[in-house]
Amino acid sequence: MTMADLFGLLDYHYWARDRMMAAAATLSPEQFSRDMGSSFRSVRDTLVHIYGAEWVWHARWRGASPSAFPAAGPLADLPGLRTAWMALEFQVREALHGLGADGAARAVDYLSLGGTPARSTYAEMVQHLVNHGSYHRGQLTTMLRQLGASPADGMDMILFFRERG
Repeated sequence: MTMADLFGLLDYHYWARDRMMAAAATLSPEQFSRDMGSSFRSVRDTLVHIYGAEWVWHARWRGASPSAFPAAGPLADLPGLRTAWMALEFQVREALHGLGADGAARAVDYLSLGGTPARSTYAEMVQHLVNHGSYHRGQLTTMLRQLGASPADGMDMILFFRERG
């Protein structure tokens, strides 16, 4: 896997994130935070979880090993979450740009959230980050439908490739 491949995956990830955020923006505050009995209770909590996982990976790239996700306080509403996530996207892209052409194969040593030592390559971590987001966007699609809202515009990777042309 090349760095260009990793940036392509990130492009897809953020394209799909933006589509999901647009769909979530149609919800009332009550719908946004309603307990839906899913892996993460609400649309808000699921979006915050996806963001939080990305925040943890980025922290590991900077040499930290967080033992918990970031505090959800400033992420409690969609505008706050959007602002934080756009800033994190910039930091993620900047970190990867700094790796150079061979960066995909570079490995990072870190501690898991539970404190277990681990080692992963950037290729593995970015693929995980994107796959993790896709998994939870599927859950969000179900929650939106259960709330009577329209789901996000199609988020299949092939649609992204077709649009990117």
